[in-house]
Amino acid sequence: MHKQFLFFDFDGTLVDSGPGIFYSVRYALEHMGLPPMTDVQLRRFVGPPLDYSFKTFCGLEQADAERAVKLYREIYRTRGIKMAQLYPGILQTLQTLHDRGKTLYVATSKPEPFAKEMLANMGAAQYFSGIFGATFDGTRHTKENVLRYALNMTGVTDLRACLMIGDRYYDVEGAQAVGMQTLGVSYGFGNRQELEQAGAVSIADAPQEICGLV
Repeated sequence: MHKQFLFFDFDGTLVDSGPGIFYSVRYALEHMGLPPMTDVQLRRFVGPPLDYSFKTFCGLEQADAERAVKLYREIYRTRGIKMAQLYPGILQTLQTLHDRGKTLYVATSKPEPFAKEMLANMGAAQYFSGIFGATFDGTRHTKENVLRYALNMTGVTDLRACLMIGDRYYDVEGAQAVGMQTLGVSYGFGNRQELEQAGAVSIADAPQEICGLV
């Protein structure tokens, strides 16, 4: 595809953050007096904004969803954040892309401070020219909002040279909303069918395959 500006999703694309996310959602559900969820059900929380997920998957009204998000972040910032790991092969992939002169960014619905802290601790922050994420107050939390913010901050205007790389339909739809194509990755929390139906232009089944597709 010969893209120059690569915008990576965080959860499910760069980082396997499932254990920490699942742990933190379970903590919130328990303290809200809600029924527990299976791992399969909890996978739906990876990608979309948290308030949306608590409303959609738990049937909560806005006020209760906001309380659940507060509980989630309460435990995530102290325990959940420590449970994440880079996917095997991601560092080598980032190094290869960097060596080829690609410009790498992160565009995530995770709060920006969390993403920056985690990537720095994992030794991956050095590869990115910018790490862009959500705000804690919810004023910027959808993938479309984050991408528009990232484009504004970077000054990138040629969307034909841009590519979103993510594991969920949410990444594809957010990129489409700003006029950007998406490379899907099937090793995260989505799957090929989801990504194909959303409109991903190609799909990588492993981090190492990304280099050959961009």
